[in-house]
Amino acid sequence: MKISLSLILWLFSGPLLFAQKKAPAPLKVVSSFAVYKNSCRQNPDKQLIELKKAIPDLQLDIRYATKNNFMKQIMYPQARAFARKPVVQQLQKVQDELRKKGLGLRIYDAYRPYAITVAFYQKASDKHFVANPTKGSRHNRGCAIDLSLINLKTGKELPMPTPYDSFAPQAAADYAELPVSVIRNRNLLIRTMQAHGFRVLKNEWWHYDFVGWQNYELLDIPFKDL
Repeated sequence: MKISLSLILWLFSGPLLFAQKKAPAPLKVVSSFAVYKNSCRQNPDKQLIELKKAIPDLQLDIRYATKNNFMKQIMYPQARAFARKPVVQQLQKVQDELRKKGLGLRIYDAYRPYAITVAFYQKASDKHFVANPTKGSRHNRGCAIDLSLINLKTGKELPMPTPYDSFAPQAAADYAELPVSVIRNRNLLIRTMQAHGFRVLKNEWWHYDFVGWQNYELLDIPFKDL
């Protein structure tokens, strides 16, 4: 039986091409405090700064330190918020701009240790609404902030499309069927954050990623060590 040259090449090229495909690289997560501190010495921008110390008049409402969240469980041992140094510096500018209007920021979440992302995924009944730990999240990099607007005098949140962490379609950053005042508040937040280097997540009006988040490692440093 004659076998064509093309058939021979096809038979041998298949396994070779398969062998050339590299397995995905394992996820790199910095869990050593010493390694984290060393990275900060080499690049001070990688330091995690506590938001309340840097911006005293912002308001904290760290839901994952309570049972008032979609998990209905306490996920954080401490009600604290951290972010990388450039993220905090830009948030300071956001707060300065809002302050002139009598407004300020309410922070729901910021840096999230990688172990918490894993716990979210393991415990969540619907995996579509939590970050997949195989990739990590911007929160794990200290480069994502969940926030809203408040009236600085009253401390009350301005009317927004949905409560924090809502899975309703109205949570989308461009959802249009809303009262004019609510859209105005949401868009004010989006404009102000975008002007200072943040981008809103399309399906969560409260979630903002810092431009350049790719330059920061995933971290699993507990709050108590910070």
